[in-house]
Amino acid sequence: MAISRRTLLGTGATGAALGLLAACGSNTGRDGGSGGKGPQLAQWYHQYGEPGTEQAVKRYAAAYKKADVGVQWRPGNYDEQTAAALLTDSGPDVFEVNGPSLDQILRGQVVDLTDLFDGVQDDFNPAVLAPKTHDGKIWAIPQVVDMHLLYYRKSLLDDAGVRPPKSLDELVDAAKALTTKDVKGLFLGNDGGAGALGITPLYAAGLSAVTEDGEVGFDDPAAARTLGKLRQLYADKSLLLGAPADWSDPSAFVQELTAMQWCGLWALPAVKKELGDDFGVLALPADGPNGRPSLPVGAYGAAVSARSDHKEEAKDFLKWLWIDGTEYQQDFALSYGFHIPARLSLAKKADKLKEGAAADAVRYSTEYGYSEPLLWTPASRTAYQDALSRIIKSGANPASELRSVVRKVRAELDRVKKKS
Repeated sequence: MAISRRTLLGTGATGAALGLLAACGSNTGRDGGSGGKGPQLAQWYHQYGEPGTEQAVKRYAAAYKKADVGVQWRPGNYDEQTAAALLTDSGPDVFEVNGPSLDQILRGQVVDLTDLFDGVQDDFNPAVLAPKTHDGKIWAIPQVVDMHLLYYRKSLLDDAGVRPPKSLDELVDAAKALTTKDVKGLFLGNDGGAGALGITPLYAAGLSAVTEDGEVGFDDPAAARTLGKLRQLYADKSLLLGAPADWSDPSAFVQELTAMQWCGLWALPAVKKELGDDFGVLALPADGPNGRPSLPVGAYGAAVSARSDHKEEAKDFLKWLWIDGTEYQQDFALSYGFHIPARLSLAKKADKLKEGAAADAVRYSTEYGYSEPLLWTPASRTAYQDALSRIIKSGANPASELRSVVRKVRAELDRVKKKS
């Protein structure tokens, strides 16, 4: 099934799936490339849902004249496929990666690309560059920025005398005030928000998942206070539950099943087509005296396999496409779906991003955006998500749930540090 770029904001790259080795190794993509001179390079992409994307990346590859670049469009579980292929000699030379993961970096499976950023590093959105950086080195080039946003219907808020919420308390109150027999105040997903919001509430409280020095970032009473307010939304029956489509689809919002919805930047063109200017976007509002508005941003990156026989040629190609090729970068971000270029200068110049909600989104991505830290491993994520679900849906005590999560995350961080 084709997927869109929104998946990069879900879970991180998974571990290697050894059962996929045979499938990954049979077709390397080194045949039938762009027709350029020089070595043959295999380039892998996950299968995008946006029409025209496959043709676009093949067109970019064909324009490169220093190597014969063969593009592979990879359906299925791409993260598992690439993780498995990186263990073999028959994988890609250059590839798109939801990461790379910390394990892939520590195991030496990807090539250091830091030198490609000379003179341009400050032009990349720092929120999406951070999780591709480890030990002072950059391991992938961010391609585009995707993000989550809180959409609100201006006319419904005006009719109810509700202003766009500036704090989490105001969001709770607004959702309750906007709830009627026909319309719910807020849609955070059919699970009540545990999956879609993830660690965003921690950042809204002024905390983090993992601190810069690698410690647990939410061992603080503010975390329990904030997550308790998500439970309040559920208990107030202000949340839309059981919608025909989940949070990543804007249909509940445009069909007026909810006055506010947590969704993604990718939905903005569809929302604007249906509602015109009768909507606005926000970050998740701040909570508490040390809080700040927050939203998650993410970016697939372009990386080079350490098993490639043509590492330098592969780096040259990525520099040509994702560092120097600004025309291709802007085309990739805005002509197929709706995304923000990873380069700050390109985001500022893009006509589609200069006005209205799109311009607000660009500003939020730099002012309020965060990315999951590299040290936030799948084990930590699962422990936290399970606890958040119990807090929201079952009314479990936030403080006791978080104490358990802190212990598990601390142990996981200790394990990862030993490997480093």
